[in-house]
Amino acid sequence: MRAALAGLKAYQHAARPPQPPAPPVFAQLGRVTLRRYGDGGQPVLFVPSLINGSEILDLSVGNSMMRGLAARGLDPVLLDWGFPEPDERAIDIGGHVEQYILPALDTVGRDAVLAGYCLGGTMSIAAAMLRPPRALILVAAPWDFGGFSSQTRNDMLALWHAAEAVADRMGLLPAEVLQQIFWRIDPGRTIAKFEQFSTKDPSSAEGANYVAVEDWANDGPPMPFAAGRQLMADLMTHNMSGAGNWHVGGQRVDPAAIAVPVLNILSTTDRITPAASAWKGGERVALDEGHVGMVVGRRAPGSLWNHIASWLSQLQNS
Repeated sequence: MRAALAGLKAYQHAARPPQPPAPPVFAQLGRVTLRRYGDGGQPVLFVPSLINGSEILDLSVGNSMMRGLAARGLDPVLLDWGFPEPDERAIDIGGHVEQYILPALDTVGRDAVLAGYCLGGTMSIAAAMLRPPRALILVAAPWDFGGFSSQTRNDMLALWHAAEAVADRMGLLPAEVLQQIFWRIDPGRTIAKFEQFSTKDPSSAEGANYVAVEDWANDGPPMPFAAGRQLMADLMTHNMSGAGNWHVGGQRVDPAAIAVPVLNILSTTDRITPAASAWKGGERVALDEGHVGMVVGRRAPGSLWNHIASWLSQLQNS
């Protein structure tokens, strides 16, 4: 307990690393902002999760997957969900696909590759069915929610029942409720990471990266009420997607019907979206880095970033 509290105090008082300079706005689609990181090359639209912000894909000056992929000759465009409008309470997860991801794909262009991280990958599967991109990349994307433990799924249903009435009145599912999802998946890890941080130098590169990741994990916009309900009750609890019962744009979402090349990257050590929850199809690549570590960890540039860049290079040459 002393170590955990010391780590928490060190985190609270640590200097915050400088934010990376914002890239140019490629387009504005209502509350959604598209930012372009490249200058030519294969365009890739990256869709982050609705949980937490898009900053994890552009974390800091020295640790940014978007900038790393641009340096590898790609033209990444990052979708930032922004803050839900008050009149968006009825937009569920499928509605986000129709109202935002599909127009974003049209804006980036027909030659764009679509890439989705975490829940953004789940949504990108639906988008790729409705509007086929050149190719689809899934990174730690849950599809068969039966791959989560029964304890996790029961906890999510209990959490939703506790939050539903307040969320209904607000029209939003607050970020604080969403954060409890991760706490409940691995509560011991929540304490252990602060214990470990108590032994580190907050001003070191490793310490600054920890602070940036933790700030991202403890921040983020709320989710429209209908999207929160669909995530926690329909997808997580009743496995609507994995059971073949998820419909978007009037169509049943079936990833097997996607006719474009698919790179399906998962993690064997992922505590947030277990490997067992990933879609079984596509060209599968299994990494042994965690859900967040695979994107911003020490090995990320030589692992995930290179896998994506190499696969797209082969795609262009095929």
